[in-house]
Amino acid sequence: MSGQLDEATLALLDAEREVEIVVRLPDGSTQQTTIWVVVDEAQPFIRSWRGPRAAWFQAALDRPDEVELICARRRLAVRPVLAIDDVSIARCSSALERKYAGNPSTAGMVREEILETTLRLEGR
Repeated sequence: MSGQLDEATLALLDAEREVEIVVRLPDGSTQQTTIWVVVDEAQPFIRSWRGPRAAWFQAALDRPDEVELICARRRLAVRPVLAIDDVSIARCSSALERKYAGNPSTAGMVREEILETTLRLEGR
């Protein structure tokens, strides 16, 4: 069952600078990757810095019911949903620019060629 993440989880994701995403790869193994997460209007978003070719991104789309985030030593069962509408992309980009202002990597997270990798996170 998917749905909204609770307020405490959203606050935790909003406060953390980096989280780990855990995905299951085609060979059955798992991969853990450090990513950024943002929350905008009670909606968490993630994006692939490496674009659509990133293994974690492809695995998250292929097996969305097997994705977890590790945040402050808590494992969170999430379901990533592709969010490529203009509103979601803009919300994610704005939230990234706010949360990571001054970080030299921020410009890379809002570049045109990776906007299509914006994912909205739902609870499961």
